[in-house]
Amino acid sequence: MARGLPRIYGKLASWFHLLTSPDDYAEEAAFYRRVIVGASAIRPETLLELGSGGGNNASHLKASFRMTLTDISPQMLAVSRSLNPECEHIQGDMRSIRLGRQFDAVFIHDAIVYMTSEDDLRRAIETAFVHCRHGGVALFDPDYTCETFRPVTSHGGHDGQERALRYLEWVHDPDPQDTTYTTDFALLIREGEYVRCEYDRGICGLFGHQDWLRIIGEAGFSPRAVSDTEPGRSVFLGIKPAA
Repeated sequence: MARGLPRIYGKLASWFHLLTSPDDYAEEAAFYRRVIVGASAIRPETLLELGSGGGNNASHLKASFRMTLTDISPQMLAVSRSLNPECEHIQGDMRSIRLGRQFDAVFIHDAIVYMTSEDDLRRAIETAFVHCRHGGVALFDPDYTCETFRPVTSHGGHDGQERALRYLEWVHDPDPQDTTYTTDFALLIREGEYVRCEYDRGICGLFGHQDWLRIIGEAGFSPRAVSDTEPGRSVFLGIKPAA
């Protein structure tokens, strides 16, 4: 996959919901809904998700919004369609996609971390601005900022029908002087009685708190950091001024 995207978004996409289950996203999606509705000057009914991946958040948010889901990976869109057949799905790069219409809210979950330079990040946020209705909001949820980043090792996975996946994830920063960090995965994949190991890697962007606010503001939004988040988490809003 291009731009340092992990193979789980491409060749290994059919395993995505055993890596990360939609059921695990209910609480997080409820938080996003509350933030979007609370920050909007209009009643949000339509939601564009850029970098929607396997559709885990959408599987919960679609109860509250009419959703359009976009992703650069056709394989991930296929995974999401299987989970969210009632949602509109469109392939496109969040840095450049233009749908020619606007939405009450725009949402970019952790797919925003694959913007590894300020130019990439700026273009993705500009895309959000172009597609956001006046009085609407855009929500951005990077995994880390420079201030919150910590190396971490974690593990998990899920069982399916006659197949299962377990992973070991190692998040680290080989070069603290640049704007990226690395996520390495060891994936144990079981089909029937046969188990194989796959290696995967993601190169992710890392920017400071004030850089986020500055770039969101430069796009034309009124930038805001969400204050009621758990420690070590940074969520950002762009409020598009009313016409």
